[in-house]
Amino acid sequence: MGTQDLDRYNALMEVVRNRMTTRQFDPAQPVPREHIEMVLEAARHGPSGANAQPWHFIVVTDPSVKKKIADYFVEEARKRAKLKMKFPTPNYRGLETAPGFVVVVADFRFVRAFPVLLDGSDLDKLYQQNAERILLQSVAAATMSAHLAAAALGYQVWWVTAIGQDDAQSAMKPLLGVPNDLAVIDIMCFGKPAKPPYKRWKKTLPQIMSWEKFDRKNYMSIADIDRWVEETRHKVMYKDESKVD
Repeated sequence: MGTQDLDRYNALMEVVRNRMTTRQFDPAQPVPREHIEMVLEAARHGPSGANAQPWHFIVVTDPSVKKKIADYFVEEARKRAKLKMKFPTPNYRGLETAPGFVVVVADFRFVRAFPVLLDGSDLDKLYQQNAERILLQSVAAATMSAHLAAAALGYQVWWVTAIGQDDAQSAMKPLLGVPNDLAVIDIMCFGKPAKPPYKRWKKTLPQIMSWEKFDRKNYMSIADIDRWVEETRHKVMYKDESKVD
């Protein structure tokens, strides 16, 4: 590895480490159209299965549309609370403050580009499930490229997910003119934060990496995961890593 390669890696890691989530943006600092296009230019170069590029990105600038989308998420959070899911919920009103607001749309019809039989058989269903995973991984890769581009431009980001429900599709598609056979997958918000962001807790490299075979000391049983959800999740979702026990 040459010095130039190492310098490029270090520059990338500086962006990666400083890509932090914020959920309240400073509306007094707009994001110019040029920067939005630069961010989505990075998404355009994301990798995808079969090079299908099964994505579309809708830039939202209308404050009333942002408010309606925020309204949906606030109501959904209320529903989760009534169901006693005990999920630490952010303040979705912050969506309204995002100067950079991009809705990520996926075209699941592109599963046809991956290995599938299209004959309705049980085997085909298995291949279809795998094809959907490929497609979702592809869209996620493009979206992550956009996040890193936004971070490189000095912005903080918010990746809003959990919008696969039929109610979410019914609420958002008409607002955005999305055809019925496409799906709203994510919302990417970015801009200057209203207050300084903080670095959230991450697992160490030895906790996520094995050589040759899976390291069993990193295996978690269902009981371990349930304990983590009960005792740890709330500590790491929205807190500064320096304040995590």
